[in-house]
Amino acid sequence: ELPKIRMPRHLRETYIRRVGDAVNIMIPFQGKPQPEVTWSKEGQPLDSSRVNIRTTARDTIFYIRQAQRADSGHYQLTVGIGGAEDKATLHIQVVEPPGPPQNLKLVDVWGFNVALEWSPPADNGNAEIKGYRVQKSDKKSGKWFTVLERCSRTSCTVSDLIIGNSYSFRVFSENCCGLSDSAALAPGLAHIEKTKTTYQPEKIPQRDMMEPPKFTQPLTDRTTTRGYSTHLFCSVRGFPQPKIIWMKNQMEIREDPKYIAMIEQGVCSLEIRKPGPFDGGVYTCKAVNPLGEASVDCRLDVK
Repeated sequence: ELPKIRMPRHLRETYIRRVGDAVNIMIPFQGKPQPEVTWSKEGQPLDSSRVNIRTTARDTIFYIRQAQRADSGHYQLTVGIGGAEDKATLHIQVVEPPGPPQNLKLVDVWGFNVALEWSPPADNGNAEIKGYRVQKSDKKSGKWFTVLERCSRTSCTVSDLIIGNSYSFRVFSENCCGLSDSAALAPGLAHIEKTKTTYQPEKIPQRDMMEPPKFTQPLTDRTTTRGYSTHLFCSVRGFPQPKIIWMKNQMEIREDPKYIAMIEQGVCSLEIRKPGPFDGGVYTCKAVNPLGEASVDCRLDVK
């Protein structure tokens, strides 16, 4: 029986693991008499202090206890009987969260807008940078809000800022592992100056300010990484101020330390701390006041 490697389908593409994870791969083969099995990396013998190989009559097991980025590369498997042989290549990529962006700076401030620029991180975590998350914080509240997610460029314009406020900005890098552990913080504050205008009062007829809840910004579907906290955002208006109810799969989220719900100037946010696969599903934000109610949905996938 000629030697033949039966490479599992999921190993025919790049096999991605995080730094510190174990790599445990079993590759079956066939051939009679007992084939000779050899492994190499980039044409060189394996480092036995890093990689353990165990071979039986029907399969070979490739094992690394704690993967490091240096373990990334192309591994060649050869199964031979006499002059006949079969070869296969295993591509392993060991990744980790990227470093923060570099050289973040405020380029310009005009009207209600701020222009930002930055450079890619020095360390991409051995994986492609999928985008950047841009956040702002006004000096009065000190709270950080996300204004852009998965920004593909290394520059952006943040609009709709409030006159008279001063803002700080920071930017995170993101790859397949998630966000960088730290962010690049822009030096200095952006001051949104009040324009000098002459106020001309005019008579405005009284009108009924009451209005039922209405969502001005819906929830958007999200995909997050297991163990990395994530946020859901939407915006609502209405008077009197609506009561906000968050639900997961149509069940109301009550006092649960995993979830932190907040509303600030009509912006509703739900933080999901260190989600696991069970935390995926359909999340609903419902706003209720005496004039009516409204709701928006989104799906959260945890990988």
